[in-house]
Amino acid sequence: MSPTSETAQGGRRLVIVESPAKAKTIKGYLGPGYVVEASVGHIRDLPNGAAEVPEKYTGEVRRLGVDVEHDFQPIYVVNADKKAQVRKLKELLAESDELFLATDEDREGEAIAWHLQEVLKPKVPVHRMVFHEITKDAIRDAVANPRELNQRMVDAQETRRILDRLYGYEVSPVLWKKVMPKLSAGRVQSVATRLVVERERERIAFRSAEYWDLTGTFSTGRAGDPSDPSTLVARLNTVDGKRVAQGRDFGANGQLKNAEVLHLDEANARALAAALADSSFAVRSVESKPYRRSPYAPFRTTTLQQEASRKLGFGAKATMQVAQKLYENGFITYMRTDSTTLSDTAVAAARAQVTQLYGADYLPEKARVYAGKVKNAQEAHEAIRPSGDRFRTPAETGLTGDQFRLYELIWKRTVASQMKDATGNSVTVRIGGTARDGRDAEFTASGKTITFHGFMKAYVEGADDPNAELDDRERRLPQVAEGDALAADEITADGHATKPPARYTEASLVKELEEREIGRPSTYASIIGTILDRGYVFKKGTALVPSFLSFAVVNLLEKHFGRLVDYDFTAKMEDDLDRIARGEAQAVPWLKRFYFGSEDASGIVPADGDHLGGLKELVTDLGAIDAREISSFPVGEGIVLRVGRYGPYVERGEKDAEGHQRADVPDDLAPDELTVAYAEELFAKPSGEFQLGADPVSGNQIVAKDGRYGPYVTEVLPEGTPKTGKNAVKPRTASLFKSMSLDTVTLDDALKLMSLPRTVGTDAEGVEITAQNGRYGPYLKKGTDSRSLESEEQLFTITLDEALAIYAQPKARGRAAAKPPLKELGTDPVSERPVVVKDGRFGPYVTDGETNATLRRDDDVETITPERGYELLAEKRAKGPAKKTAKKAVKKAPAKKATTAKKTAAKKTAAAKTTTAKKTAAKKTTTAKAAAAKKTAAAAGSAEE
Repeated sequence: MSPTSETAQGGRRLVIVESPAKAKTIKGYLGPGYVVEASVGHIRDLPNGAAEVPEKYTGEVRRLGVDVEHDFQPIYVVNADKKAQVRKLKELLAESDELFLATDEDREGEAIAWHLQEVLKPKVPVHRMVFHEITKDAIRDAVANPRELNQRMVDAQETRRILDRLYGYEVSPVLWKKVMPKLSAGRVQSVATRLVVERERERIAFRSAEYWDLTGTFSTGRAGDPSDPSTLVARLNTVDGKRVAQGRDFGANGQLKNAEVLHLDEANARALAAALADSSFAVRSVESKPYRRSPYAPFRTTTLQQEASRKLGFGAKATMQVAQKLYENGFITYMRTDSTTLSDTAVAAARAQVTQLYGADYLPEKARVYAGKVKNAQEAHEAIRPSGDRFRTPAETGLTGDQFRLYELIWKRTVASQMKDATGNSVTVRIGGTARDGRDAEFTASGKTITFHGFMKAYVEGADDPNAELDDRERRLPQVAEGDALAADEITADGHATKPPARYTEASLVKELEEREIGRPSTYASIIGTILDRGYVFKKGTALVPSFLSFAVVNLLEKHFGRLVDYDFTAKMEDDLDRIARGEAQAVPWLKRFYFGSEDASGIVPADGDHLGGLKELVTDLGAIDAREISSFPVGEGIVLRVGRYGPYVERGEKDAEGHQRADVPDDLAPDELTVAYAEELFAKPSGEFQLGADPVSGNQIVAKDGRYGPYVTEVLPEGTPKTGKNAVKPRTASLFKSMSLDTVTLDDALKLMSLPRTVGTDAEGVEITAQNGRYGPYLKKGTDSRSLESEEQLFTITLDEALAIYAQPKARGRAAAKPPLKELGTDPVSERPVVVKDGRFGPYVTDGETNATLRRDDDVETITPERGYELLAEKRAKGPAKKTAKKAVKKAPAKKATTAKKTAAKKTAAAKTTTAKKTAAKKTTTAKAAAAKKTAAAAGSAEE
């Protein structure tokens, strides 16, 4: 049936998609008989707290939102912010003759479609409409060929949802009790955090080794040209037949792994270089091999995230946000896919563009076919590619900024995947000579020439290692033959040091998770976002650095929930979930073994799923967990790093014992940088309380302290002073000025600071003017009129006349004179405008003049890199402009007729007042309960996955 035939029949069809942007695009492809509306994501989910659970449920069901005693029945509730949308969908459905559920074709989309059907309870025919690209032909084909809901996919998604809820809601409270409130644990996020922590542990344990070798520059004696250089650079390979040690020969402990290699130190290397200075050299061998490189497979979700990180500087989250917009607006196919398969239509389109743009010489005889390498890939999906049966070139799209750059990346990769191999030759030349002391030295040089670039004309993949050589890089060597004499122009001794393993970037962490088969690739962006938002990981440049908090969390999970963060166990769980999706296993028995344990009533452990443990038992017995022990890490020389409720600190000795030392550790310090020497520096810094003296008026002691938000002064109230309740007394406290320090602040300074705000005087109308120090600096206040002061010192020196003169000036409207930038970062690759760091009202931010992005908690003005600045701007652009909240129109009540008797009106008013009062009280009670329940569940809410 065509999308317009129902118009003739007088029918009306309701099509429901997830997002308004998707609805807008699809609406343009369907006829007037279609209404396209968005569900705006999930309309129904597990409750976020006990307050959302219906009253008929009690006990554990209210806490978990899952009835574990009755086959793990989930309790679904319509999200509070979706109730209005559900009402709208029901109204539209009541006027429709057919319902098309057009959500995404993956498990999540299938689940949304199922929930819509369950909530809307349609009495008209229901069809599942699926497509992987939003083009006119694809949408019309999807309408003409609908299918039924795939219940297996729905069950698989539901099982994952229940599993993640049980994991998050049972394990997270353990972290609250033993580490810190508001933490979260999750099936995949905890394992991802462990990977980052383990890499940092490797860096901490790493010991660098120094090694030396020689580099020789040899000349042929001929005049060179680009195709035949006159010189080549070679590195020392062997001495007397023994291979010279390179970085790969050393272990993480700094010791040689292989005793058969020669370890040159600086003295020996320099001596050998000197002994070879006047030696004659000759070519000992020339080995040439054919070089062939095949194109890369089209993008799937994870490879797109990796390449966008390497080439565009996008984080995984920003990549998916931009890709979502491209998909919803009809530019690319569905962006959450494990498949590298291209449809016949896409292959034909790519091959046509190869011929058109690069010529027939670059087109292979047969179309290339890419088999899915990802385990359990959903092959019904396609790879990520430009949409349509003819690919638009980037210039034809009209796209700009990040969307243009990501589309161009996808387009190039797709076209290149259908091009010929790159071919050429790789050459290895061995050069030998004898030193003055008789030692034989052999140097090697490697070269590569590309005779036919093939797919490299269109696309070359990036590398995670910034020092790695890309595939299209040529290294031409002189044309030499065995026995040719060469002259040594220069032989130098070079020193090297082994480096610790590189920290993960978003791209390399995505790659590691996928290779270990942990979680689903479609969730990696949100997982990385969660561990960043939770403070488990922060960024230094593009590197992911674990916080000390994550060390404590991972330590607890490893020691007491080892199986739950075991890499193989997590991968096996993923296999089990996929077996459930294929109908090869049942969800309820599997969940029972995971939650209650593997043994059945007879005490026999079944082979199917015997790797599952009993989560409930694990979280019940917490007596063995020593909170102090799992949050303590030895630094050396009696110094211990501890993770406290208010942040990390180093400590030596026991509290209240003689010689006890303690100092806060900066939140943004990388764990591998915390050495004994650095800890000693922290101890040496002024800390603790500085007694300044007694306040001559109150007699209270005044002290200066270094707090987490900077140095401040405060008074010590007498013992017995109430700190809570109606009669609570708060000590006077004031932050130090920027010009002050703990070392130099005096009692007089402290008393002055605590005297603020200061009354300057009154104006002619008797309105008081005060000088105050606020969040955004010093200012004057008169009624509701505030004026900024130039310096903190003016708070104590400004006179009434000076204040009145400031108020006599018209208040500056709009922006004040621009402050100079704090740092210049370079030119943004998207906007091609200069990027700078500025100091704003809410803290430092990066800007290119068009887009502003606030620096995150872990970003520092001094250390922020250009790449990090570009990434923050890219994320902000991907989010789009902030939505403005529309003001609700207030409906005016119609005028009441004046014919009603006054007595009756008075009675009604009294009754109305009483009813309103009761309703308000009830509302307040319910709201308070809901707020308390939500607060408890909030931390665990983001724990899932």
